[in-house]
Amino acid sequence: MSHTVTLRPACAGDAVAVHRLIAANMEIGHLLPRTIEDIERHAGRFIVADAGEIVGCAELAPLGSGVAEVRSLVVREDYRGQRIGVRLVEEVATAATADGHSTLVAFTHEPSRFVRQGFTIVPHMWVPEKIAHDCTACALFRRCGQHAVTLALRPGVTVRPERPAAVIYGGRSVAPRRPNVERLHLRQVNEGAPDAVPEPVTA
Repeated sequence: MSHTVTLRPACAGDAVAVHRLIAANMEIGHLLPRTIEDIERHAGRFIVADAGEIVGCAELAPLGSGVAEVRSLVVREDYRGQRIGVRLVEEVATAATADGHSTLVAFTHEPSRFVRQGFTIVPHMWVPEKIAHDCTACALFRRCGQHAVTLALRPGVTVRPERPAAVIYGGRSVAPRRPNVERLHLRQVNEGAPDAVPEPVTA
């Protein structure tokens, strides 16, 4: 039987259920391990999907310098396909904006899901706060296989599909990257034609 899924801020009493959800999906979701004590201590950062029991969660983790990360994003397998993950990211983005953050980041093995919500794929070095906070101490540093994605935040602007957001880096706003995935199409030209150049097209 289906249940209505409500998103709400987590409380310390949700720590055991959130820990169970993360632990059960660590491998398939490429999630970092969390302890119950850590989740309980940072419960106020979590948004949970509640269907009478916790079926999804996401954490807003501040990294410093106006940058925050979507972390521990997971939806229980039997509740996937209902856009719960999309709603969790939207709620985290709203909370990040309200907290005064200018950039929301995520590190993911499946960047296309975030790109569809307006994030832009960027080099890891564009998120030095994450590298300093977590990556350098990680056993998989430089070989984790994750992609960095970022979303610029402004008051009154919500997560939106299709159009990638601008990237804030070093205090400067970089124009929106168009497109996220691009390939070159070589235009056939007459032999000897001057200034023959590849013509970019959007994938």
